[in-house]
Amino acid sequence: MAPWLLFGFVAAGALSVLVSPRLIERHLGGRGLWPVFKAAAFGVPLPLCSCGVIPVAASLRRSGASRGATVAFLIATPQDGVDSILVSFSLLGWVFAIYRPIAALVSGLAGGALTSALCPERPDDAATGPTATDGPAGDQGHGKLRRVLSHAFGTLPRDIGKPLLGGLVVAALISALVPKDYFAPYLGGGVLAMVIMLLIGVPVYVCATASVPVAAALVLEGGVSPGAALVFLMTGPATNAATIATIWRVLGRRTALIYLAAVAAGALAAGLTLDYILGMVQVRPAPAMPWMIPATVKHVSAVALLAILARAVVVPVLARRRRRGQPEPAAGTRLLVGGMTCSHCATSVRRALVGCPGVTSAEVDLGTGTAIVMGEDLDIEALCSAVRQLGYQAKAAVAADQPGSQPS
Repeated sequence: MAPWLLFGFVAAGALSVLVSPRLIERHLGGRGLWPVFKAAAFGVPLPLCSCGVIPVAASLRRSGASRGATVAFLIATPQDGVDSILVSFSLLGWVFAIYRPIAALVSGLAGGALTSALCPERPDDAATGPTATDGPAGDQGHGKLRRVLSHAFGTLPRDIGKPLLGGLVVAALISALVPKDYFAPYLGGGVLAMVIMLLIGVPVYVCATASVPVAAALVLEGGVSPGAALVFLMTGPATNAATIATIWRVLGRRTALIYLAAVAAGALAAGLTLDYILGMVQVRPAPAMPWMIPATVKHVSAVALLAILARAVVVPVLARRRRRGQPEPAAGTRLLVGGMTCSHCATSVRRALVGCPGVTSAEVDLGTGTAIVMGEDLDIEALCSAVRQLGYQAKAAVAADQPGSQPS
């Protein structure tokens, strides 16, 4: 898995630089099914989690994207990513790796089309607020390469390091402790197996990449059907309690219910269809072409991957410990921000705050859930409102609040 995941990190880093928010916004405006299709197609390869995709979707909505296009993007994006596709290929084979992004695309299209049909646009849905920016001007050549490598081996490992290590540990425990095909009588196929995995996947948050080793262990060792594992891989990354609550608040009750129904129905249909296809072609999920990569490359890649993940997990912890002994900034307005779970969330919050009147700079600490805003004549309610428009919670910190407190 390690060589494919490292390559996936690089590909995800390139996408993060080449596919800018402004480019996405430019293609997702307008009405009809074509923007819905483009929204789902744009979203499938992007390495965004279910929380990180919300501020992007909120920006799309403010920039004129229809409800249908926004929902299609919200459904398709967190289910997969270029890094997740490559890990799926390495652990579960080419059929699974091809079928999974197709399932994400189709479920996104279905959810977007249903939203367009059942939630017509209103006159007050016109675009409001600032649009996204492409990033630093004049950032070309070596600057872009640095950003690709920074995202590939810095930002992305920080976001998925802990869940990926956790997923590898769980997968190892399943392989070592669970008897061969132990779950086959219960989750070996059929609608009931799909529904059970659906009920497990909907309320919890799992990373699209980190969950693949667990799914592979369940399929290859535990006897879980590939379709049931796919249901979990589709619903876990795409839905969780916080995401559904945010969509309810930002896009409305009806849209949130359509979103949830589209993900659930799409996952069940995709799981049943995958089991049928695999049975028809007589193919079982298995690691793809293990002979393709030399053993030396695998070993070196595994060591490099562990070093990258260890750095991503340990360095932020050490940085937070160092900050605990330092005094709080004497100036600046401190906000408590709830709902951030990855560096993309923190970056989105910082950009929203910097765009507010009077703000000269803003620093967001993902670990403590705080933001320090510098500037003159700051309107605290406007700052909080800018953060809430992205789907997060925000309030001004008071003396009694400690770092890490969550907004009420």
